[in-house]
Amino acid sequence: MKRPLQALLLLLSGLGLLHATVVTDDYTRYVKEGMHPLLVASGALLLVLGTAESWSLWKEGRNEGKAATATDTATNAPGHDDTPDPDDAHAHAPGQDDAPVGRDDHDHGHDHGHDHSTPPRVAWLLLLPALSLLFYAPPAIGAYTASREAPKAVAVTDQDDFDPLPKTSPLPITLTDFTARVQQDRDRAIDGRVVEMTGFVTPEKGGSGKGDGNPGWYLTRAIFSCCAADAQFVKVRVHGAPPPRADTWVALTGTWHPAGTLGTSSAEAAVDARTVKKVPRPPNAYADALPVTG
Repeated sequence: MKRPLQALLLLLSGLGLLHATVVTDDYTRYVKEGMHPLLVASGALLLVLGTAESWSLWKEGRNEGKAATATDTATNAPGHDDTPDPDDAHAHAPGQDDAPVGRDDHDHGHDHGHDHSTPPRVAWLLLLPALSLLFYAPPAIGAYTASREAPKAVAVTDQDDFDPLPKTSPLPITLTDFTARVQQDRDRAIDGRVVEMTGFVTPEKGGSGKGDGNPGWYLTRAIFSCCAADAQFVKVRVHGAPPPRADTWVALTGTWHPAGTLGTSSAEAAVDARTVKKVPRPPNAYADALPVTG
C-alpha cells in the first residue's frame, strides 16, 4: 500500500473513532460503555500516527524539491561546459555495443529512483469502515436481529435465592427477573402483581413490524457481554396491546399472562399489557436494567 494511502487511512480511522466516542455516543451501539476510555485512546493514537506519517511525507517531498533545485542551479552555473569530449565520441557512435549498455544503466537507475508498484485495488475498501464512522454509523442492533434469535436462557435459581417482592405498584422489574419469577419462583410471588418493564419492540416472527395493529410482539432487551458480536436477547411476549413500530422503545405495565403452570418451566414469560407508552432510548440500552422511573 502506498504511504500516502496509509497515512490517509490512519487519519480517517482515528477521526472516525473519536467522532463515535467523543462527538457522539455511536460507539454504544457496538460495545459496552466500559470500553469508552480504550476507544478514545485508540482513536487518539491512530490520529497521532497518521499525522506523523503525513509530516514525514511532507518533509521528504520538501527535501527532494530542495535537492532538485540545487541540481538545476549547479547545472546552469557559469563555467559549466556541456560540450562533449571528442575522446568520448565513440560512446555515442551508432552501432557501438556499449550504447545499449548506457541506456540499460540509465533505465536501471531510473527504476531504483522511483516506485512503480501500485497497491491492490481491494486496499481502498479499508477506507469504507473509517468513512462510515464519520458520515453514516451502522444502526444499532435491534428488532431485526432479535426476531431471528432465540431468547437468552435464564439461569436456574434456587428457591431460597428469591427475595420478597417490594409492595410498590407497579413493580419495576427487569425482563430477566420477571422470567425467573414466572418460571422458577414456586411461591408465585409475581401472581397478580402489576409490573413495569422497559424494552424495545420486536415483532413476532411473521409479524409486519410496521405498527399497523397486527398482533404478535415481544418486549425485548439486548445484553452485551463485550460487544454486539456476543449479544443475547431477553424477550417477554405481550398480549392485549397492538404492537408499536419495530425498534420503538416502550415502557409497559401489566400482569403475568396465565399460560402454563406458574413457578415452573412450563410457564410462559408473557404479560397482559395495561399501558404501553413510548420512551426515549435509555443510556443503558444494552443491559437488562430496571426501567427509569420518576
